[in-house]
Amino acid sequence: MRLCFAAPIRAKHKPLMAILFLIVFIDLVGFGLVIPLLPYYALHFHATPWEVTSLMACYSLAQLFSSPLLGRLSDKLGRKPILLVSLTVSVLSYLWLGFASALWMLFAARLLAGAGAGNIAAAQAYIGDVTTPENRAKGMGLIGAAFGLGFTFGPVLGGVLAGTNPDAAALARPAFAAAGFSATALVLAAVILKESLPAALRGRSDRPGRIALAQEAFGRPMLRHLIILFFLTTCAFSGLESTFAIWAFSGFGWGPEQVGWIFFYVGLILAAVQGGLLRRLSGRFGEARLTAGGAALLVAGLIGLPFSANLAAILIVMAVLSLGLGCLNPSVTSLVSRAAGAEEQGGILGVNQSAQSLARILGPWLAGWVYTAAGRNAPYYMGALIMLAVVAMAIRLPRGEKTA
Repeated sequence: MRLCFAAPIRAKHKPLMAILFLIVFIDLVGFGLVIPLLPYYALHFHATPWEVTSLMACYSLAQLFSSPLLGRLSDKLGRKPILLVSLTVSVLSYLWLGFASALWMLFAARLLAGAGAGNIAAAQAYIGDVTTPENRAKGMGLIGAAFGLGFTFGPVLGGVLAGTNPDAAALARPAFAAAGFSATALVLAAVILKESLPAALRGRSDRPGRIALAQEAFGRPMLRHLIILFFLTTCAFSGLESTFAIWAFSGFGWGPEQVGWIFFYVGLILAAVQGGLLRRLSGRFGEARLTAGGAALLVAGLIGLPFSANLAAILIVMAVLSLGLGCLNPSVTSLVSRAAGAEEQGGILGVNQSAQSLARILGPWLAGWVYTAAGRNAPYYMGALIMLAVVAMAIRLPRGEKTA
């Protein structure tokens, strides 16, 4: 039944995948736009380093609860309604962020944005609906490329619009720009995007609830292994994301624009890897080997960053980190999707997204605390140790096609 649905839907919806790509891109623009602004929020609102990194974490705190709910609702109601609701929430959250005049308003706006960002699970489930198991990694690579481009343009948009002056950053402009992008994506999705989930697979009353679904996922050894692996990777990399702007500001005196261009560079590499190179690598090596190789590259990059004393060294290290993340993330997501049944794609991917959200809570909080307690390089040494554990886990993944 799964394959007979997949082929015609895939052919019919192929031109519309650009809209799905745009939706995910918009989410990552919103997530990334605050990255180069973090130290300057601290200057403007007199926030501590821990409060600054918590701005990243609170977004994921809301996403932690919204992802399984929106993923499961997409299994019941279809993918499109969930995507439309979440984009509406995104527009409202960015407007609130732009008008924020106190630190608590920043946190409230980011919580609302995170609640809407649970639509990533619905977008991944859309890919699962319209691809065969053999082409799943390529489809997830499309989502990964949208992640990469969103992560490219989010920080650089925030940095360019905010300016180069650390003492007079225009913090509202990036938020209003993101609201405009989200509104555009909402209109396009409403008018053009077609539903991918067949009516026969919607509204199953025998599906487990969110907690039961999480328990069921963790009761399957391979799913548990993959979700924990993804959790640890996200924890390590989110520590880098949330502290890099502070690290660069304290070490090199960089303003929002300089930090934004660094993340623009990272995003270009992610998009190139996940949008093109991954297809060839996946066919040659398989998802399990790409996961192990990507984890090893992340170890090398995290160890190398503290020793980067100039721009050239930082660019080399960031290229290594981007290549590792670009290989690892879509490969693990593909393995998770293939381990789930056709009727539970949204729910299982929602559980995986919630684990990632939990990591984006703990990663920045822990990195902010370690940064304050042990110095600006400490979060990266900690991240390298975490990724060594991921390498050990990835080596144990089966090399065959069967993942359930």
